[in-house]
Amino acid sequence: MANDPIKVTVETLEGATVVSPEGEIDLSCSAHLRSKLQEVVSAGPKRIVIDLNGVSYMDSSGIATLVEALQMARRDEASLVICNLTERVKSIIELARLDQIFEIAVDRDAALVGT
Repeated sequence: MANDPIKVTVETLEGATVVSPEGEIDLSCSAHLRSKLQEVVSAGPKRIVIDLNGVSYMDSSGIATLVEALQMARRDEASLVICNLTERVKSIIELARLDQIFEIAVDRDAALVGT
């Protein structure tokens, strides 16, 4: 939709659901991303990949949205992988020590095969 605060593309590739947000994820748009991720998890895929290649910045509300998605996925016995982290986003995730709870893949191909 034109009024969405952030563009979020959802597609199915190699049996996984790939969610690709674009732009800055902050308080003004994290609710929209949260809603999209809830829809994806509710659809029941076994593997969810969040491709952060198009995300230039993420604040604590964006991090909280990712953690919430991980919790929902685990509850539904699905795996959730984040990939293609920009240096800025990677440093935020590492600072919060979330690199220890998230499965992080270098790129989308690695995320899709689970390595």
